[in-house]
This record gives sequence, structure tokens and C-alpha cells, in this order.
Amino acid sequence: MSTLTVLVLLFSYHTSRSSTAIVAAETRPVTTSSKTSDSTGSGSGSSAASSADSAGQDPTSASATSGSSSGSGSSGSSSSSSARTSTAAKTYAGDAIMTRYGNVQVQITVKSGKITAVDVLQVPMEDRHDEMINSMAVPVYNQEAVSAQSAQIDVVSGATYTWQGYTQSLQSAIDAAHL
Repeated sequence: MSTLTVLVLLFSYHTSRSSTAIVAAETRPVTTSSKTSDSTGSGSGSSAASSADSAGQDPTSASATSGSSSGSGSSGSSSSSSARTSTAAKTYAGDAIMTRYGNVQVQITVKSGKITAVDVLQVPMEDRHDEMINSMAVPVYNQEAVSAQSAQIDVVSGATYTWQGYTQSLQSAIDAAHL
């Protein structure tokens, strides 16, 4: 009888999440940006994604290659050669990295060749456990990334999967910014 109970519980356990649930979790706004981003006046990651969507492009590749400006809240694009010489803040979205619990994607704001802010575009927030872990870990990761100016940041205990996706997405955004 106990074997039957174990089998029923095993087969009723959901190991993957449906794609519609992930989309709902991804579109939820994340309010865990670092204090540095408040002082720079950078916009949220949705402005880069919405400008890319309206142009019929993939939001990840469009914001990573065009360098949308978010210092004034408007988005625009520039060539990569002027991105290096301009002192205006530019945003670069990293790749969306699939983790065990969902996608993690970050966006960096770069001004004068330095990372001034890191914002999370996607992070697993499907259940209370995800919310609890990521609401505590993501602000720490954002602050560490700005302080380190690289993807070499320490892991927060209990948020290892988020850290793995976060650092990979952060590194791809840094690479897109040519830092």
C-alpha cells in the first residue's frame, strides 16, 4: 500500500511548468532594482522590449544590439561605434537563461563605460517559494553586479539556480555592451 502511495505521489508531482504559466510569471513587473538605478533615472526593461516589439524584432536581440537609451525614459537606437563614445546611458539586455525553475534575464545600464544599474527582466516568481527566494536574492545580485562591474558575484544561499541564470545573462549583457 505504501508503494502505491509513493507511486501516485511521484506521478502527480509536476516537474516542469507549463509555458503559459512561465509567460505569466515573466511579464510581472519586478521592483527589485538596486539603489544605484534610482539615482540614474533609468527606465524599466519594458521600454526596450516594447520598442523592439513594435519594430517587429526579438526584444532580447534588439535591446542587446541597438543599445536603447533609457536615461530620459524614451528609447532610441544608435550604432555600436557611437555607443562607445557617447556618455548617455545605454541599456543592454542579456540572454534569457533557462534554469530549473524558469527563465532569468537581466538588463544592464551602462554610462561612460561603467555599469550603473542592473535590472531583472525575467525571474521565476511562480509560487511563494520563488517569490521568497528571489525577492531577497535579486536585490543582492543587482548591488553586487554594480559593485563588481562584472559577472563575478557571490551566490546567495538558497538561490543557486537564480544565481547561475543571473550570472550567465549578466555576462551576455556585458559582452553585448563590449565592456
